[in-house]
Amino acid sequence: MKALRAVFAATTALCAATAANATDLEVTHWWTSGGEAAAVAEFAKAFDATGNKWVDGAIAGSGGTARPIMISRITGGDPMGATQFNHGRQAEELVEAGLMRDLTDIAEEGNWKEVIHPSSLLDSCTLDGRIYCVPVNIHSQQWLWLNNKVFEDNGLAVPTNWDEYAAAAPKLQEAGIVPLAMGQQPWQTTLAFQVLLTALAGPEAYTKIFGEKDAELAGSEEMAKVFQAAATARDMSKDSNVQGWNDATTMVITGKAAGQIMGDWAQGEFQVANQVAGEDYTCLPGLGVNEVIMTGGDAFYFPKVDDPAITEAQGELAKVMLSPEAQVAFNLKKGSLPVRGDVDLAAANDCMKKGLDILAKGNVIQSPDQLMSADSLTQVNDLFVEFFNNPSMTAEDAQSMFASIVGNAD
Repeated sequence: MKALRAVFAATTALCAATAANATDLEVTHWWTSGGEAAAVAEFAKAFDATGNKWVDGAIAGSGGTARPIMISRITGGDPMGATQFNHGRQAEELVEAGLMRDLTDIAEEGNWKEVIHPSSLLDSCTLDGRIYCVPVNIHSQQWLWLNNKVFEDNGLAVPTNWDEYAAAAPKLQEAGIVPLAMGQQPWQTTLAFQVLLTALAGPEAYTKIFGEKDAELAGSEEMAKVFQAAATARDMSKDSNVQGWNDATTMVITGKAAGQIMGDWAQGEFQVANQVAGEDYTCLPGLGVNEVIMTGGDAFYFPKVDDPAITEAQGELAKVMLSPEAQVAFNLKKGSLPVRGDVDLAAANDCMKKGLDILAKGNVIQSPDQLMSADSLTQVNDLFVEFFNNPSMTAEDAQSMFASIVGNAD
């Protein structure tokens, strides 16, 4: 009995100590769709298992809506414990202002340089040789998602590339189906253009324009075909009257639309709807023309705070997010690829396997956030919002304005 009481006392003391050391950590992000919520819950579960508590700070809308709120809180002296950004240059000024925590020691302890692949992901978290963020996934926007049944029901073969897809549009429109679902959030039109550029002009042209700021190439005859394709996409999406990207994905899932140009995060919505890759829907990387993976994605930064308990909890979360178990659980539900090259993804579906194969071949390009400043990308966004919403703007006019933006970009 004494021994039993001793064990009980020790257990009680351990629980008390754990409770005393438990820390609430507010984590802000913009993952609010069904698939995104299921994925982020995996991070929260893994963090809570450390004895701390994930306090969810989801901000409805897109990154464009959430980022100004996050930045305002950090610069205004009301920082959260951790916050999502896309890895790249979005948080550059916050890091330079000394507002973000240096994670170099944690990265060295966890051998991040050895396990994170490709290395450009960690490079995007690095400034002056110091590491300031945790890349958690590889998201590529270079995908076309198609509802197989829509094509089959209308006597059409499921397209294998952009040209076949565009050729099917008139018959789909006659049947009352929106050929191309597209939401009205500003970044969606830019995403569609960037995917068309990479697929039709090629990865090298994309990198020269966004990375090397090659205005001559941006205004060239070679690029004219991309702007003509963008005009075709504008016509294909003219009856798509939804706002959110996930609402557009739902149009494809329910058969109201035939397809969507969207990043691999759309896959999470198909999974939540119990759709099977390769059976219910088809995914075409690089629009079936140039199969590449864009090594963009999401990363978490940790604002500097004066509270030692929060600082400790931040370190725990950084480690958890890169743990093999959390990487697999999160990315399988998010539709993205893991940043660790040493994890088992036997459960990957058909589309994820395509992505992994492309990544293994080294067919990768960097995301726009890694190549061009946020201010310049905003100008690009504004141009394509106007282009997709104003049918009177010609492809030639849009190309001329785009070339000017590229020539003055930083």
